[in-house]
Amino acid sequence: MEEMDYDDEEIVKKIMHVMRRPPHGSIYSYEGLEMILIMASYDQDITLVFIDDGVYALKKGQDTDGIGIKGFAKTFLALDGYDVEKLYVERLSLEERGLKEEDLVVPVEVVDSEVIGMLMQEQEAVFHH
Repeated sequence: MEEMDYDDEEIVKKIMHVMRRPPHGSIYSYEGLEMILIMASYDQDITLVFIDDGVYALKKGQDTDGIGIKGFAKTFLALDGYDVEKLYVERLSLEERGLKEEDLVVPVEVVDSEVIGMLMQEQEAVFHH
């Protein structure tokens, strides 16, 4: 069997994750966050966008006792430790849900949908959760 010669250079991809579903009631948000953490551990260039009901994933003070599951909003705090620093929230989605930037568990940049569209164009891959 021929031995492969692996180069120590890493291949870094620009990857966007779009969180658009509510954090509870399905596995999409939770599984998406796990996927983000795994990709970030491989030093990929991650951009994270929250639109529609996905903005609720970042809401402070979520009480999940009534639905019998453990909340995971605080897990977003771990993103900084993985150098995931590009977090964007769509302005209209935030406003329509009566939320403000200070209602969120992590620092984000609030942007208009046009900016999100431009950011998407810069990516090599986009995953929707």
